[in-house]
Order: sequence, then structure tokens, then C-alpha cells
Amino acid sequence: MHPDEIKRLIEAGIPGSMALVSGDGYKYEAVVVSDAFEGLSMIKEQQMVYATIHQQITTGALHAITIKAYTPAEWQALSQQ
Repeated sequence: MHPDEIKRLIEAGIPGSMALVSGDGYKYEAVVVSDAFEGLSMIKEQQMVYATIHQQITTGALHAITIKAYTPAEWQALSQQ
């Protein structure tokens, strides 16, 4: 899969989110920023993102992905460091 395809799936599955996806065709990393993560545990955030790409993981089209999920406030704080 191309990183842009993964980005589209995540952003479509979590309306209002912003995803940055990088990878080499085998291993990917996704940084996802969304208000929907407010008040959720890290596990719940990751489950929400995994749900958007579950079919691709199940079929083997997507093999390995690391997810980092942030609220907009967390992302802004991280970006200012």
C-alpha cells in the first residue's frame, strides 16, 4: 500500500482528523491528530485508528503500522518543543 492510501482511510474513518503517514511498503508509521481522541486512553486511540484500516490488515495488504495519536492540544505542545 502507498502511504497516501492509508492516510485517506484513516482520515475518512475519523472525520476531522489529520494523518501523516510514512513508510516503505512494508512498515509504516502514522501520526494521527484528532479532537475525537480527547479523554481517551492511548489504547482506545490506537483501537480507533486500527478500526479504519482493519480490512487492509486482515487481508495482508497492510502488514505493519505504528500509530501515534494526539489531540490537537497535545500535537501543538509537541510541535513547540
